[in-house]
Amino acid sequence: MMTTTEIETWRKQLVSLARQYDKRTSDLLEEAAHGLGGESGGGLSDSPIHLGDLGNAQQEEEIDLTLMENEKRLFEECNAALGRIDAGAFGLCEECRRPIGKGRLEACPYARCCLACARLRESCEAR
Repeated sequence: MMTTTEIETWRKQLVSLARQYDKRTSDLLEEAAHGLGGESGGGLSDSPIHLGDLGNAQQEEEIDLTLMENEKRLFEECNAALGRIDAGAFGLCEECRRPIGKGRLEACPYARCCLACARLRESCEAR
């Protein structure tokens, strides 16, 4: 069982992580929102851009969107962990209801499962 001090330490860490993920999501969204060329895209003129540059820009935009989705998912995981703190279930495995090891929480403070259940879940998903 965690002490009130430990729970509050985890809460502060999760709030900080959630803010970081939210900021990165906003930054990536802003970056992805920039156009691909011409004045409407933030360029200096309405001259068409080279097709090679267009392909690179589209690829960069796809990467930014993928990163943004990941940051958003991590933000949501932090918020879910904060909800578990409020519900008194933080640090308990969602599968077996045993305590999640301190080392696992230090590595992944929003972990939903203990290491054994996480490994089992991953092996089932890999099939």
